[in-house]
Amino acid sequence: MAHTNESVVSEFVLLGLSNSWQLQLFFFAIFSIVYVTSVLGNVLIIVIISVDSRLNSPMYFLLSNLSFIDICQSNFATPKMLVDFFAEHKTISFEGCMTQIFLLHSFVGSEMMLLVAMAYDRFIAICKPLHYSTIMNQRLCIIFVSISWAVGILHSVSHLAFTVDLPFCGPNEVDSFFCDLPLVIELACMDTYEMEIMTLTNSGLISLSCFLALVISYTIILISVWRRSSSGSSKALSTLTAHITVVILFFGPCIYFYIWPFSRLAVDKFLSVFYTVCTPLLNPIIYSLRNEDVKSAMWKLRNHHVNSWKN
Repeated sequence: MAHTNESVVSEFVLLGLSNSWQLQLFFFAIFSIVYVTSVLGNVLIIVIISVDSRLNSPMYFLLSNLSFIDICQSNFATPKMLVDFFAEHKTISFEGCMTQIFLLHSFVGSEMMLLVAMAYDRFIAICKPLHYSTIMNQRLCIIFVSISWAVGILHSVSHLAFTVDLPFCGPNEVDSFFCDLPLVIELACMDTYEMEIMTLTNSGLISLSCFLALVISYTIILISVWRRSSSGSSKALSTLTAHITVVILFFGPCIYFYIWPFSRLAVDKFLSVFYTVCTPLLNPIIYSLRNEDVKSAMWKLRNHHVNSWKN
């Protein structure tokens, strides 16, 4: 798979979501709201967890790191998409395109591993509560976060190492609002079948292995919870529901894109929007609305600032 860099394409043309000016204005309004809400919501979660001592636990430490990844994911392509709604020619440099591919796969790979770490945290908390404080210490949490970033970056580099060296010498139109790896690979001036298989295998392995680990973990946890009938179990079930909802909504589009064959449908572009723009919003919405501790901390922070302004 070694190729000299014969690329003559210096930029790619992003076809965006629609050619209709009215639709683009509509999309701009909707996605601007989603983007701002997502960033502010995740920043709020990080701030609340940092300032409220009651949230000083491994679960919320991992949750704050998940919010940080979601902030990063919100910013890798969405700001450019919003600007491009008003641009007649939507272009991105070759380097910028490769950077988007690197960032997307780094953040996605990291989030997958972090969700597995959060599932492990819930497994220990519910199935081995007496050993929780011993097992889930600060050192292990830092190790989990470090591993998640390392896996994400290595996963991304493994893609980019082959993609950046492909010969791009002709067509340069990407039928999306960002540089989606499968669409960029298809533009190479060579037979990309082996490359496509390699991409599917790489992304498929990390996606399926993380997803299966999560399914197994939460199945064991749910069985354990259903065997109990206490109020603590009810709270645990509520927390688990939030975690499982995030997992399903996160992995659904991911598995569709990178395990399904490379044939593209019209709906794919809008699933890409959900995955890159809307997914980072899931964290603040689901965890803040379903988690009583987070809601309580939010009201406490709000009341503190209201009282400060009155005084």
